[in-house]
Amino acid sequence: MNILFVGDVVGRPGRLALSSRLDRLVDLHCVDLVVVNAENAAAGFGLTVDITRDILDLGVDVITSGNHIWDKKEILPYLDRQERLLRPANYPEGTPGRGWGVFSTNAGIQVGVLNLEGRVFMNNIECPFRFADRCLEELRKQTSIILVDFHGEATSEKVALGYYLDGRVSAVVGTHTHVQTADERILPGGTAYMTDAGMTGSRDAVIGIRKELAIEKFLSQMPVRFEVAKKDPMLSGVLFTVDEASGRATGVQRIMEVVA
Repeated sequence: MNILFVGDVVGRPGRLALSSRLDRLVDLHCVDLVVVNAENAAAGFGLTVDITRDILDLGVDVITSGNHIWDKKEILPYLDRQERLLRPANYPEGTPGRGWGVFSTNAGIQVGVLNLEGRVFMNNIECPFRFADRCLEELRKQTSIILVDFHGEATSEKVALGYYLDGRVSAVVGTHTHVQTADERILPGGTAYMTDAGMTGSRDAVIGIRKELAIEKFLSQMPVRFEVAKKDPMLSGVLFTVDEASGRATGVQRIMEVVA
C-alpha cells in the first residue's frame, strides 16, 4: 500500500498548493492514505476549524500538527471532537485532543498514525522516545502499519528516534523545520525514514515567511511581525510504500512539486 505524507502546510499558498496537486499525486501514485501536517495552515501560525474542514474535504485522511497547534484558541475544543486531527501525543495528561489513532483506507486496511514532538530546542514535554513505547503497545494491537510524524527541531533527535523505532513502525518522518532533507532511506529493521518532509507553501521565502521580514529580524534583532509569503508555491512531502502483511516499508520517495 502507498501512504502520502505532505509536509507542513504554510498559510493560503500552502493550502492552494495542496488543493491543486493532491488529486493528481493520489492518482499518479495510487495512494491509499493521505496524511498532512497542517499546524501552520492558518496565516502561517496555527489552525482554525474552517481550515481543518477544508483540508479534510480535499480527501486528506489525517491531519497531524506540532507546537503551533495551540496558536488559534478556537481549535482547542475542536481537537476533542475531530478524531482525524492529531496533536503531539507527548503533552501532559489532560491536554485537549489526541496524539494517535487508527484509520481505515477505502480498502479497509487499518493504518496507525502517531504524532510526537521533540524536546531539543522545543518545549519541555514528556520524552517522545518513552512515550512512543507506550503508544505503540496499543497501536500494534490493532495494526502492523504505523506512521510516525516526529515534529522536532534537531536533526540528531529525529535520526535517533528513527533508529529507536526501527522495526517497530512502518515509517518515521520529521516535520517542523520546513526544509526538505535528502536522506530518505529504509533502515535495517524495515522502517522507512526521512528527517524532514519539507514545507508546502511559498518557495520564494524564508521557511514560508516573507524573506525581507525574516532578514530584517536577523539584522535588527528587534520584534518583527511575520507575514506569509505568497510567490512560487510548492508542495513537499514523501511517499511510503508498505507491505500490508508485515508492516515493513518497501519503498520511500521524496515528493516536491512547484505550482505554476
